[in-house]
Amino acid sequence: MNMFRLRALGLASMTALLVAACGGGDKPAQQGGGGPGGGMPPPEVGVVIVAPETVTLSTDLPGRLDAWRVAQVRARAAGIVEKRLFTEGSHVKAGQALYQIDAAPYRATLESATAVLARSEANLMQARAQAERYKPLVEANAVSKQDYVNAVAAQKQGEADVASARAAIQTARINLGYTSVVSPISGRIGQSLVTEGALVGQGEATPLAVVQQIDPLYVNFTQSSTELLRLRQQFDSGKLKKLDGGTAAEIQVLLDDGTPYDRPGKLIMAGISVDPSSNQITLRAELPNPDGLLLPGMYVRVRIEQAQSVGALLVPQQAVQRSIVGSTVMLVDDQGKVSSVPIRTGQQIGSRWIVTEGLKGGEKVIVDGFQKMMVPGAPVKPVAWQSPISPTAPTAARQPGEAGKPAADAARPSGQGAAGPASGGASANKQ
Repeated sequence: MNMFRLRALGLASMTALLVAACGGGDKPAQQGGGGPGGGMPPPEVGVVIVAPETVTLSTDLPGRLDAWRVAQVRARAAGIVEKRLFTEGSHVKAGQALYQIDAAPYRATLESATAVLARSEANLMQARAQAERYKPLVEANAVSKQDYVNAVAAQKQGEADVASARAAIQTARINLGYTSVVSPISGRIGQSLVTEGALVGQGEATPLAVVQQIDPLYVNFTQSSTELLRLRQQFDSGKLKKLDGGTAAEIQVLLDDGTPYDRPGKLIMAGISVDPSSNQITLRAELPNPDGLLLPGMYVRVRIEQAQSVGALLVPQQAVQRSIVGSTVMLVDDQGKVSSVPIRTGQQIGSRWIVTEGLKGGEKVIVDGFQKMMVPGAPVKPVAWQSPISPTAPTAARQPGEAGKPAADAARPSGQGAAGPASGGASANKQ
């Protein structure tokens, strides 16, 4: 019994100690609770204020380069090629000798034709002298009229023989000239298709080489007829404004790596019919190539300016969130609360999207700091967002007075002690 009592008293003492410990810990916990001003400050987010702008709309289209002129050098005289007089891949001038064909047979033909002409002229001289001698004799009835007629006919025959011999000489000279094959145009010559000792021109004009004029070049590209029709409808409705002159006079060529070619091209032709197999319209531009950097056959991207959008609303690409239900942007209201707004985007202008539906202008759109936000309705601290300047990023050609501004104009909201909203002045995007 005594042992049982001792154990019971020890258990009661331990229970009392535990209760006292729990009761004494409530007071410090209450004293350490968060009071007024003890919470975390709202996170900072970068915003831009959307303002209307005038931008130039451009379209990137696939294109291929073609030589300005192409000439196939062919052998027009039959014979053995004796010499090749050019370096493959070099620049040649119009009239420059490229090949020398064995000219001995043609030179002999020319000499033979010259001899025939001399004989014909001698016969003509004799026939003319006899006809002149018979003329007074026939009037005096000293010779018969038939003899006089024969003399005159012989003179005419001699004149025809002389004319024929002279034509033969001219033909022989032409054929002799064909033995020296010259370039018909100025340009760059490619690989030689024959070597010395080859027999050419037997039965047909044998191809020898190809000369291409590559300065300037043609740029052939196509555009969907649906896009052109939509542009015309937007012109008619007033949504878009035509460029000066009503057409896109210049183009910009982009190389395979996306680098812009440093010389603009000029649009010279637009197709008058639609290809029924592809629903495309063919366009052609002229592109200067004085350095020979571009070559025929290269595939490029053609950027062509076609219209202006007046009062367009643009937002940076990173501000647009996309999902299966559509595109949205996050806005900050005057109370610093976040809300999500659905939008519809149009054409890409540099690093920004044109917003066609969902914004009216003046909204504070969140561009940076999404990872700091929780849910719509959460408080945030908006600060102005500055676009990083990239040397390779497309730039926008500003109107006078806007030089030095970033592509996506950032503005601080009111009450932040910073600059006001971005200017709504017009800008023309040069992509």
